[in-house]
Amino acid sequence: MGDNRDPGQRVGGGDPADPAISTTEHIGLAETHSAHNYDPLPVVIAEGTGAWVSDVEGRRYLDLLAGYSALNFGHRNPELLAVAHRQLDRLTLTSRAFYNDQFAPFVTALSGMVGKDQVLPMNTGVEAVETAIKVARRWAYDVKGVPDGEASIIVAGGNFHGRTTTVISFSEDPDAYTGFGPYTPGFRVVPYGDAEAVEAAVGPTTAAVLVEPVQGEAGVLVPPPDYLPRLREICDRERVLLVADEVQSGLGRTGTVVACEHTGVEPDVYLFGKALGGGVLPVSAVVADEDVLGVLGPGQHGSTFGGNPLAGAMGRTVVRMLREGPYLADARALGEVMRTRLKEFIGAGAFSVRTIGPWAGIDVDPSLASGRELCELLAERGVLVKDAHGSTIRLSPPLVVSEDDLNWGLDQVAAVLADLRTRAGTG
Repeated sequence: MGDNRDPGQRVGGGDPADPAISTTEHIGLAETHSAHNYDPLPVVIAEGTGAWVSDVEGRRYLDLLAGYSALNFGHRNPELLAVAHRQLDRLTLTSRAFYNDQFAPFVTALSGMVGKDQVLPMNTGVEAVETAIKVARRWAYDVKGVPDGEASIIVAGGNFHGRTTTVISFSEDPDAYTGFGPYTPGFRVVPYGDAEAVEAAVGPTTAAVLVEPVQGEAGVLVPPPDYLPRLREICDRERVLLVADEVQSGLGRTGTVVACEHTGVEPDVYLFGKALGGGVLPVSAVVADEDVLGVLGPGQHGSTFGGNPLAGAMGRTVVRMLREGPYLADARALGEVMRTRLKEFIGAGAFSVRTIGPWAGIDVDPSLASGRELCELLAERGVLVKDAHGSTIRLSPPLVVSEDDLNWGLDQVAAVLADLRTRAGTG
């Protein structure tokens, strides 16, 4: 599914029905009229196909971020767009006050894909996390017998589960939590990857352990191979729910349906989002067995848009594509390319790399550049990536990127690192 045009070649960008607005004008208007809760790169994307996008002035970029995994199937995936167009012409919203004809097929397909009984659909990833927190607390009171109001949840340091008030209450990112208190109680933070710390933190009021199988926002941190199996053993022994936040790591990102597959661990609760909407609209879900999700009754949780017909049509299509399409096999092949190529970067500007499937974190020598500076330099070369923190950048290309295009993108990373080393006199 490669693109045969030369990288950097200009093509028509933007909507021809709209007046021409330059990149500079777009950014100026956005800076004036938009809240400054993001600090985007100076790129104004107008069109995309597969792994490639073009800006309002027609310059093309290879997208190696894929909307933080929301675009696992690429921009304007034809199969997903065909389903979306059909559903748009039929029905988009009813609310959960009624059934719709896409709801049962969606929840049946998603629950079946991961071997669970039930699905609770929501919209965004953080809504899935918030829902799981409520479910875990209710389960602790109704099933485990924890006194009302005393349930606690163990979380991992360096986590990213979203930015709602409750979720930032257990964040370790000062940008996320500073100035937004008072904070929600009921969480214990322990180091990521440290099963002994989790075991020491478990007590009679512990409802759940909430964990990312791979920490994406932290820089694609992959825990020790015995970490999740140890958590499973601890949770089983202590009668605690194991909740896996697969919002970024799931649905093909690591070359498997869920990242938990890499260690053979089945959590009690899966959280999905991002790629579940096919890059068309936000769709998320909490998936668990009835003995967990059954603690909720009518009126105790809900969402106007959760499980809407368009979301159901997209979600069931994503499940089918993962089951029947080439995406998981392609992801594994791309992951091997990244693993092999990124080894070359160690000692050549990077001091550490981490990969799992087509997902990577690259720690660059901070004396060369910050992560933000690297992203800016790569954008100048026609490659879009995102920094994580400090001098770390992360790569999460769409699963539809061709190996040739991926290699070209990695060549640009290597070239930027070589230029920086030359400037620093270390090349």
